[in-house]
Amino acid sequence: MLEKSAAEGVWEENMVIRVTGDVRLRDVTDGDLPLFFEQQLDPVANRMAAFTAKNPSDRDAFAAKWAKILGDQAATKKTILVGGRVAGNVLSFVAPWSGKPEVSYWLGREYWGKGIATEALSQFLRHVRTRPLYARVAKDNIGSIRVLEKCGFAVVGEEKGYANARGEEVGEFVLELRVAVPEP
Repeated sequence: MLEKSAAEGVWEENMVIRVTGDVRLRDVTDGDLPLFFEQQLDPVANRMAAFTAKNPSDRDAFAAKWAKILGDQAATKKTILVGGRVAGNVLSFVAPWSGKPEVSYWLGREYWGKGIATEALSQFLRHVRTRPLYARVAKDNIGSIRVLEKCGFAVVGEEKGYANARGEEVGEFVLELRVAVPEP
């Protein structure tokens, strides 16, 4: 993990990003992946996210995807912890479909509706300074739209794409964050 030295303005290894309450972020480890896989199997979460793996139960495809993510030195990858338990993840990366920097997050369903995603994403955005930064969300995923808007993202476009979890083309919003998130 990277820690910013106040004096130098650089990031150093082994930082734990802290957010208010019982939520914090840390680097993704190989030990997190089995729980991420289990979360990916939730059919309700998949339907909500819409744009998911072709086959969420394909462990080999999941492992290949995460090997690529973990090997991407340009991407920022954090595990969301709640009370010390893995609740999900948040990532920033250059999207291969657009060539633009994007943010993505996944939270286990038992953690929905508690402000955890907003809290974790807000803190993440204080450390990922790339702007503009984009996000994509299914148009009917009201919870995720609210999280992104609370964190300063604004809708800048609409697209349609094939949603594996729904077996059909669905509308999605493209959101953009232009300004830095202020320190608390």
